[in-house]
Amino acid sequence: MERIERIHALHRILSAARYPVTVQRLQEDLECSRATVYRDLAYLRDYLMAPVIGNGEAGFRYDHNDAQRFELPGLWLSSEELHALLAAQQLLMRSGGGMLSNALAPLQQRIEKLLDEHAGGRRLPVERVRVVPHRTRRLDETAFRAVATAVLDRKQLSFEYRARSTDEKTRRMVSPQRLTHYRDNWYLDAWDHDRDALRSFSVDRISAAKVLEDAAIDRADEELDQHLASSYGIFSGTPKGWATILFSAKAARWVADEHWHSQQQGRYLPDGRYELKVPYSAGRELLMDVMHYGSDAEIVEPASLREQARSLLGLALSNYDR
Repeated sequence: MERIERIHALHRILSAARYPVTVQRLQEDLECSRATVYRDLAYLRDYLMAPVIGNGEAGFRYDHNDAQRFELPGLWLSSEELHALLAAQQLLMRSGGGMLSNALAPLQQRIEKLLDEHAGGRRLPVERVRVVPHRTRRLDETAFRAVATAVLDRKQLSFEYRARSTDEKTRRMVSPQRLTHYRDNWYLDAWDHDRDALRSFSVDRISAAKVLEDAAIDRADEELDQHLASSYGIFSGTPKGWATILFSAKAARWVADEHWHSQQQGRYLPDGRYELKVPYSAGRELLMDVMHYGSDAEIVEPASLREQARSLLGLALSNYDR
């Protein structure tokens, strides 16, 4: 019996019970272990807010004063669970009916079944919940398949890479480490053999990719996390400092609830403004996100990052002087 079926069965048992139901009986009726019974009871009580009372010795039941008012919610997925299911569903729908769609058809059916089960057996109008792609980039699908194959098969990879910042094309040979989906686009985290360092590559800038016979050189997970996740953004690297950004009282209503980095530090100031501090290495992506807030954001320090923001704003303003 799957968990969702056990929860519904447990709810029916406790709803019908006039006296406490022993854990032993629940084990038999639900066909599960003692530990599973306790986990399901805790989930029903703490997450779904059911009026469960009792203990392991006397048994469990619903509080009769509240039982008549309690029903299992129509949808009891968390926001992250719902997003994951709908995103997977819509990605499958966008795959265009090719080999991947046929191979993953059972997964599509499973996703639909999960959504139906979590809605208490009734059909969810999922077309009323949208997961909207934002600024996705066109990929060379042949190159993407080569990149994904090298990551999964743990093989070295060679390819041509045209850097977006300089438009310079170079030939790279790497040991792929991770394939990352970030802000609706794909990135390859890899050990660059020529530069003897970890690098992140936009997959949409990769062409003429070839999977090599040599096994990829694996780097430790701790090293990858330190280099690729310790600073702000996708092209992070080891932090070289902390950026302090001040947001207006108006923007604070948004920023205070946003997750910019796992190590961010934020606080409200007495005048209602919000101060946010994040570690960063390359300032490009951080500057882009700060400037998204326009006059409602100000980089306070470091001075070098503040000056970069000033220069970029000056260049942007010059476009309107003509």
